[in-house]
Amino acid sequence: MAQGKPSKVEGMKTASRRLRGTIAAGLAEPAPTFAEADHQLLKFHGIYQGYDRDTATALKQQGLDKRHEFMARIKAPGGMMTAAQYLAVDALAQHYAGLGLRITTRQGLQFHAVVKDNLWKVIHGVNEALLTTFAACGDVVRNVTATAAPLADAKHRRMREDAAMLSAALAPQTRAYHEIWVGDTQVAPLAAEPEVDPLYGPTYLPRKFKIGIATPDDNGIDVLTNDLAVIPHFVGDVLEGYTLAIGGGLGMTHNKPHTYPRIATPVGFVGPDELLDGAKAVIKLHRDHGDRSDRKHARLKYAVDAMGLEAAKAELDRHFGRPMAPPRPLPAFRVLDHIGWHEQGDGKWYLGITIESGRIEDRDGYRLATALRRLMREVPMRPVFSPNQDVFLADIAPADKGRVEAILTEEAVPLPGSDTPLRRWAMACPALPTCGLALNEAERVFDRIVSDIEAALARLNLSHERMSLRITGCPNGCARPYVGDIGLVGRTPDTYAIFLGGDFEGTRLNERVFERVQIDQLGRTLEPVFALWAKQREGHESFGNFCKRWGTDRIADLVAPAEAAE
Repeated sequence: MAQGKPSKVEGMKTASRRLRGTIAAGLAEPAPTFAEADHQLLKFHGIYQGYDRDTATALKQQGLDKRHEFMARIKAPGGMMTAAQYLAVDALAQHYAGLGLRITTRQGLQFHAVVKDNLWKVIHGVNEALLTTFAACGDVVRNVTATAAPLADAKHRRMREDAAMLSAALAPQTRAYHEIWVGDTQVAPLAAEPEVDPLYGPTYLPRKFKIGIATPDDNGIDVLTNDLAVIPHFVGDVLEGYTLAIGGGLGMTHNKPHTYPRIATPVGFVGPDELLDGAKAVIKLHRDHGDRSDRKHARLKYAVDAMGLEAAKAELDRHFGRPMAPPRPLPAFRVLDHIGWHEQGDGKWYLGITIESGRIEDRDGYRLATALRRLMREVPMRPVFSPNQDVFLADIAPADKGRVEAILTEEAVPLPGSDTPLRRWAMACPALPTCGLALNEAERVFDRIVSDIEAALARLNLSHERMSLRITGCPNGCARPYVGDIGLVGRTPDTYAIFLGGDFEGTRLNERVFERVQIDQLGRTLEPVFALWAKQREGHESFGNFCKRWGTDRIADLVAPAEAAE
């Protein structure tokens, strides 16, 4: 595609000395922040520089600086971690993270509210636990997601192995991260590095790149929302290969129609031993054709649409070295519920626990952080983090099931099964006060919003119905609001755009039906739509499928007069 002048960030990457910048010197400076260029480079190291937005205005009025702080994100391919690693991360959070730990919608863990003086200690400690924050953010391949269920069969084992393999093989080839945060400058001197990263080139990718791996029979990760969706095909326990779909992505910007969410399009099929080569071909397509002049228009999806699928496929084939086979037909997608007790298939069990907005914390009457700490110490198991921000406690011996439940009960963590389906499947991004992009609240109003919508469903005897609700404080889509039954996207302070008509299985985008709805009107706005669904649905038609069939324009016409009557 035709491109304008490269963005300012492109120049920063060019001058970064393979992602080093002046980060090491900045760590030694007493200032609470890093220079602007280092601020951008820190993202490649898994770190975002920000500030506490709750206190910023009051401090400014007093003539004081903002309360600067950092978020650090740990990569966990497929959501996997050992108990010892979790305990190490938990200890770091207790000492250095003002807002504790949070499970992300891409199966990683985040520290929030880390001050600069403690930043090196946190990142160094993560690496001592044989984990990393490297490439958890930035214009590279980020954490690779995969179906989280810790089942012991060949299919799930292969997806976990593929996630770990891709995460390691696609990391940027630089020693900058280890030099700064680990201290192994003698392991590989600068001269030993290739002059240019062999995959990413001198300026890395135009924007972030996400990979997900899932089979259609359990699409809990919303695989088609990734830049590269990897869909394995098994016959029994035998892997035949992978369908590759490209161009998914959910970020957009309000009032900028050239930005939009997109579902990945199947383009090819590769054999069991060709996944890495196929992934590299897609990455090179993005590297060479992504928009480097406008970061809001820089994701792979825009390059695919600008080129056209036929030209994009030809470019993929060139990088792959031969024509990829056509994509295999895909069966209907499903999403399975892994909350509660489940057999793994190897004589052990796993327990899925719902975690509201992924926040691992202790508060009055609820001590989840303490419970997980005790479980990892007292019962042999390991945690697996899900893309719905839940945790699966895996590898539990049958004799230990009672002990697990007892610890949860002692720490006032409800056993699975007490939530309504709406609350069970709802997600929210962090938003305020830690995210600099947030236009509105998300996580902190989660209970308020869910309770309001739950009440509307209860009045219509629909509380038992399964649907997905995703809440984000801005249009960038971290909680995947543009797929699923209901998406609430921060529009202005206290207002949300409402998106309807996606499907629970994550294969169809929803559509914006209402532009600006006050937070205290969300349940009231949706209630007549729920009533229409209850009256006009066909059989057991889901809410999202009904909205799509009925038509979002007709739904808007139905509710608008009620809003105007206030």
